[in-house]
Amino acid sequence: MVHMTTESTAYTADIEAVKQVVATVEHSQQHKDPDEFLALFHPDAVWTTAHGKVLIGLDAISEFTRKVLPAANWDGKVSYEVVHVLFIRPDVAAVKVRQRYLSPDDESEGAPLYVMTKQDDGRWLLTACQNTGVVAD
Repeated sequence: MVHMTTESTAYTADIEAVKQVVATVEHSQQHKDPDEFLALFHPDAVWTTAHGKVLIGLDAISEFTRKVLPAANWDGKVSYEVVHVLFIRPDVAAVKVRQRYLSPDDESEGAPLYVMTKQDDGRWLLTACQNTGVVAD
């Protein structure tokens, strides 16, 4: 279930579009597809990896992604679940995601925050993202 900070149903289509972006992130990660992943970004996006590396602009995000994603060594499944959406403005959403890497021997979790912006053509793009790892207690 997605939690929202607004009671309005006016955002229903936008929530579905945001969830589709997150589903595409999941698909691109499962298939280690940098092109599919990079198509989700605003050209001026900022991405901070779970290890704290700050990437500014699509060129930097692309260079990093093309190096690490195809070589990723997880042997299992990755899942991304939208758990909260806050519409800061009608065209800006803060999206909290639960990210899980599952393998036969291990499981790890992340808690990314994606700030997405709605473009003039109606597409939602990743614009400012922080990918934070969750440390088990």
